[in-house]
This record gives sequence, structure tokens and C-alpha cells, in this order.
Amino acid sequence: MKSKYIVSLLAFMIAVFWNPVIAQEVQSMDEFQKLKQEVELLKNESDSYKPGLSRFLLRGYAHSGLQVTDDEFSFVGGSFNPLFIYKQSDRILFESELELELVGGEVELGVEYANMSYLFSKNFTIRAGKILVPFGIFVPSLHPAWVNKFPTAPLGAGHDGILPSNDIGLELRGGSYLGNLKVNYSFYAVNGSQLNDGEDEPEEAGILHHAIFPDNNKGKTVGGRIGFFPFSNSSLELGVSGMYGKVGAKDSDLEDVVAVHYAFDLSYVKTLTPLSSVLDLKAQYAGVNVDDAKFPDHENPDDFVTFDNTSTTWFAQLALRPALVENEFVRNLEFAGRYSALTTPEGSEWEVDDSQIDIGINYWLDWRTLFKVSYRISNSSAGEHDEEPGEPGHSEAVAGNAFFIHWAIGF
Repeated sequence: MKSKYIVSLLAFMIAVFWNPVIAQEVQSMDEFQKLKQEVELLKNESDSYKPGLSRFLLRGYAHSGLQVTDDEFSFVGGSFNPLFIYKQSDRILFESELELELVGGEVELGVEYANMSYLFSKNFTIRAGKILVPFGIFVPSLHPAWVNKFPTAPLGAGHDGILPSNDIGLELRGGSYLGNLKVNYSFYAVNGSQLNDGEDEPEEAGILHHAIFPDNNKGKTVGGRIGFFPFSNSSLELGVSGMYGKVGAKDSDLEDVVAVHYAFDLSYVKTLTPLSSVLDLKAQYAGVNVDDAKFPDHENPDDFVTFDNTSTTWFAQLALRPALVENEFVRNLEFAGRYSALTTPEGSEWEVDDSQIDIGINYWLDWRTLFKVSYRISNSSAGEHDEEPGEPGHSEAVAGNAFFIHWAIGF
């Protein structure tokens, strides 16, 4: 009986002194697990910013070739466009494209774009700097030499065309779903185009110049593009673009002049099983409307002229590649055709009503290297003051009918 009381006493003492110890250890374990979870969370958040995860990538493209016109038989090219991409983390990215080109025996260096991006999520990115303006389809998607099916740009879409190419500003972009419909989007604010008032160059009065820095007014041009994919396989994309902004110089008579750009584009890629081929269709229609304004008369600077400052341009191109046939030579061939047109304001010094037909055969050495052989047929109905190649209103430095052989490579 005595031993029973001794055992009970020992059990009571253990319960009194041991339970707090157990409770303390359990509490310590809970705090440890909580601390461990917090450390893991911080670790996961910081993994995206580790310096060791930064990456640098060099890409780009180049092209060279031969072009023949009524006035020229010359090797051309030597153009080199390196693309620099720096990934600092999973969220921070920098990219830039330079353009080095031989012009008149000298090397010209330009910056096509240079911008920084922050990826908030897989559906939303913000970027700032010099961007390719997401207007239409040609400039943001088709302009690289190894992507473009032809050696030249369509009318209205080149560096000297009526459409914007690049600009400095801020852009929000991404993709999402509207129900079952997949969409991509881009909204931006940039410096915008600048209106030539004709004071120094009466023959260019009313022309919009793009990518001129700094801005000539305090207003900013806003715009955007939305692309819709009506098919589940994303073979068809339909895009609509718009831009709105003041283009007149601050404190001038034209400071309130506004320009409105708009565009509709289409991209369709389809496998044609009966032909063992892949069909690639691209098209774009774009226009620009500028408010009425008075400009100095080219022939009599003391007088003023005005005109309906409206321009339109469009192109449609079709490419067919028998990529599914067994013969290696045949499946590397691609047959392409393109029609483009440009109309600028009637009554302006830079009035044109041009059209071009380009017919080409390409041979792909690999998926980003090709030879292009094409022939261009031009039809020009310029106004009273015919323009020379390369002048405003022309998208290309080569006018008239022309024959091209070009070699383009992407890397």
C-alpha cells in the first residue's frame, strides 16, 4: 500500500514539473515551424532577384544583297541589327535593338528600341523607354529582315512612311481571356508625332514626323492595340489599333492640331493538307487624319494654303510554303506575293497615289536564314511635285520597278 502512495506521488510531481516543459517544447516547435515557413516564403520571393539568376542574350539579324533598277545595278546591304536582352530576374528585363547601316559610304548608327520591362504577372507587363509602337502588325511583328517575306517594307510602313515606328514612352501589355476568346492587348502613352509647319521646309508642310526627340509640346499621344484570336488554335488574329494626340508645336499657331491614327490588321496561318503546304496571310489597313491647318505656300511664302490632311495605306501579302512534302529542296521553297498602296493628301506638296506589286521566291536554309528573290512593279501617280526616292511620302529608298536578291539571317 505504501509503495502505491509513493508511485502516485511521483506521478503527481512529474505532471506538475514535466507538463510545462512539454508545453514549452510544443510552443517552441510551433514557433520554429512558423519561422521556417516565413524563411521559405522570403526565400521564394527573393529567388527572383538573386544576382546569380541574371542572364544576358545576344540576338539580331543582318541582310545584304543586290538590287537592280532602271538607274542602278548595285550590291547593297551590310545592315546589322544586334538585339541585346538582359534578364536581371524572373521579373525584370531589358532589351534593345541597334541598327548599323552603310549609307552614302558612311556607317549610320540608330537605336530601334531600348526599354525596360517589369513582369507583374503572366498576363500583365509594364515597360518604359524607346519602344516599337504596337500599331498595326508590320512594325512590331514583321519588320526584321529574316521575318519579312520581301527585301523591302510595304508602302507607308517604312522609316519614312506615314505610320509610326518607334517612340519613347510607357506601355502596359499582356494577354488574357474574354470568356473563351483569347486576346492580347497593349496600351501606351508616348511623345507622339510632330507636325511639320512648313516654315523652313514649305514642300513638307503638313507631314507628320515620327520618333523626333524631344517632344514639341506638353501633350502626350495615347494609343493601343487589341488582338483577338477567334479560333482555339490561334491560327487567326484580328487586330485593331488607334492613336490620338496633339502634334503641333507648343506656343505656335498649330499647337492645338490633333492627329488620329487607326489601323486594322489580320494574320492567318493555316496548314493546307491537300497541298502539303503552309499558308501565311498578312494584311493591314491604316490611316491618319490631321486637323485642318494653314501652311505657307511653297511658291508664295506670303500666302497660306490648306488641304484635307488625310492619308491611307494598306497591304496584303500571301505566302505558300510546301513544308510538308518529302523533297527537301521543294519544302524549303516559299512563294510570296504582296500588294501595297499609299495615298497622301491631295493638294499637298507631297501628294502621291502609289501602288506596288511584289512577287518573290524564297529559299530557307534553316528556320531563320533565307534567300529572297523578288521583283517589284510600281505604279506612281504623284502630284504636281514629283518626289525623289527617299523623300517624305515614300517608304522605301528604291522607286520604280526593281529586281532584288537578298540574303537575310537571324541569330
